[in-house]
Amino acid sequence: MQVAVPFHFEKCQSMSQLRQYHSQIIRLGLSSHNHLIPPLINFCARASTSDALTYALKLFDSIPQPDAFLYNTIIKGFLHSQLLPTNSILLLYSHMLQNSVLPNNFTFPSLLRACRKIQHGMQIHAHLFKFGFGAHSVCLNSLIHMYVTFQALEEARRVFHTIPHPDSVSWTSLISGYSKWGLIDEAFSIFQLMPQKNSASWNAMMAAYVQTNRFHEAFALFDRMKAENNNVLDKFVATTMLSACTGLGALEQGKWIHEYIKRNGIELDSKLATAIVDMYCKCGCLEKALQVFHSLPLSCRWISSWNCMIGGLAMHGNGEAAIQLFKEMERQMVVPDDITFLNLLTGCAHSGLVEEGRNYFSYMIRVYGIEPRMEHFGCMVDLLGRAGMVQEARKLIDEMPVSPDVTVLGTLLGACKKHRNIELGEEIGRRVIELEPNNSGRYVLLANLYANAGKWEDVAKVRKLMDDRGVKKAPGFSMIELQGTVHEFIAGERNHPQAKELHAKVYEMLENLKSVGYVADTNGVLHGHDFDEEDGENPLYYHSEKLAIAFGLSRTKPGETLRILKNLRICGDCHHACKLISTVFDREIIVRDRTRFHLFKLGQCSCKDYW
Repeated sequence: MQVAVPFHFEKCQSMSQLRQYHSQIIRLGLSSHNHLIPPLINFCARASTSDALTYALKLFDSIPQPDAFLYNTIIKGFLHSQLLPTNSILLLYSHMLQNSVLPNNFTFPSLLRACRKIQHGMQIHAHLFKFGFGAHSVCLNSLIHMYVTFQALEEARRVFHTIPHPDSVSWTSLISGYSKWGLIDEAFSIFQLMPQKNSASWNAMMAAYVQTNRFHEAFALFDRMKAENNNVLDKFVATTMLSACTGLGALEQGKWIHEYIKRNGIELDSKLATAIVDMYCKCGCLEKALQVFHSLPLSCRWISSWNCMIGGLAMHGNGEAAIQLFKEMERQMVVPDDITFLNLLTGCAHSGLVEEGRNYFSYMIRVYGIEPRMEHFGCMVDLLGRAGMVQEARKLIDEMPVSPDVTVLGTLLGACKKHRNIELGEEIGRRVIELEPNNSGRYVLLANLYANAGKWEDVAKVRKLMDDRGVKKAPGFSMIELQGTVHEFIAGERNHPQAKELHAKVYEMLENLKSVGYVADTNGVLHGHDFDEEDGENPLYYHSEKLAIAFGLSRTKPGETLRILKNLRICGDCHHACKLISTVFDREIIVRDRTRFHLFKLGQCSCKDYW
């Protein structure tokens, strides 16, 4: 029998209010009513504190004869809180069986999600069939998800084939599980077999492409989804495709999706809002990103949104603005996390704010109790190394509580190259190559260090070591979006459909630059070797960003903006050329390279040559 209680639990906002509600239940003599306790347990689980979970167990223990509904509630609640180990959740299930309470179809999905070992999952699988739920689609879909989580793909397939009429969740679970382990083509084959595709299945396949950097295929699938006209663009698909736009620097596509979101009133959650801000940041539209961020109500500015905007300012070299936004974040009582400080330190490093970076590194530990991770140490090494404080950066590495990884050491090697510290650079370079022997970039950096010092015998030794180990250099490529289409160029390529026209345009562009004093910057170019970061007939004149810019110049008008995305760090010669191009051809050029943004305008770069 349902009992009316003169207290509106849905208005409960805190644990103190919950305790008042519980006290009222006790005073009314209703504490043994099973249907009144589950809402309290759910609230405790959402609170996700150890005190709240202790109280939830106290509530549960107060029921003399808990039923399956109550067991399911506390199992699901503890699963949601993530504060209890898997064994404790499975012990609750054992307690349930010991008390002769039969599990139902709501019990097994939560138990399967709680499994952290495949052996536990297989035991739950056996119980699922023992209690007669071997044909229940929700339980079987949970089984598929559990098996793919542990990369037991054949077991997942077998469960899938036992389902008489697989629903969209069954198909999508299988697609997401093959893609999760890199089997993208197999996942697409399964996707093709689906008799009916809903938004979730389209999104699962597009997300698989995005997560493996196969952005063009994600866009092709997105276009196909729109053409079939059976599915609307929901917030999940929008989030995925905005990530694809970010990966390709496809601003026009990103703008279209953003306008669609606004036009159709799609609700902004934390992931979607962050994806929009991130897309504008990484497509070079910092002002638009700030506009979107500041248009979010304060209640909707999640920590991820703050982190994204601070990170965007950092990538654009606006360290001072990143610090100001961090201070605003604190004024709004938003507690920063380790990612916040990682982005803040990056901003300091790109802007030469050495003292500010030191202070925030200490502030992170002292005020918020955040222990620095490897990435934070890497930012500090970058901060000090860029500023020429190479020995201090080395001292920081030596004093780290853990051994530095190859990224931290590689950062120091880059600083040694920039500031021509040959002795330390040689030592670090050797360590880095042995830690990451298949990464061509490590050999290139060490060889360029030697080249800058004129140590050509050592350059030859590094080249021989690379050849002996069969290490091939990753080709440099750049992309440019024009009228909604992304064009890709590889350094020195001759296979482009318009290669002849393109190379002629590069020649014309460089001749115009020479008329205003351009001379190729050969500093660090290895004489007699193709050891620069990019391959090609001429490693300076035909770098990928020069090809992309030449292509853009032939298809835009003076005053327009060229947006270039590059997979490697821009070289000194291309950086100098871009400054001249922005003046001679009256274009604003935005280059997003491997580490940061460069905005070239009227002969100057936003990095102020600090990069």
